[in-house]
Amino acid sequence: MTQRHHLRILACTGLLVCAVNASAEESAETLYKNHCLGCHGSEVYTRTNHKITSFEGLKSQVQRCELGLGLQWFDEDVDQIASYLNQHFYHFAN
Repeated sequence: MTQRHHLRILACTGLLVCAVNASAEESAETLYKNHCLGCHGSEVYTRTNHKITSFEGLKSQVQRCELGLGLQWFDEDVDQIASYLNQHFYHFAN
């Protein structure tokens, strides 16, 4: 293989990683809009007396909601939604 061929493979790999990350963000947003907003609006995330105080607590709450609604999400879905909520509302270090 030539160096040029290696560079092409590397460039394609980088594009795939970007596409997967964009897809994960869209997937989390879709799950959020289709399931989370059905029970409550965004006011639960923006109130001053947050019951969630850490990223791990946020993940646990997302999982409780998912289990309570019988959604049968994958662990990756729970992680993506927790990350989405954290990025858009909570801003915990994780």
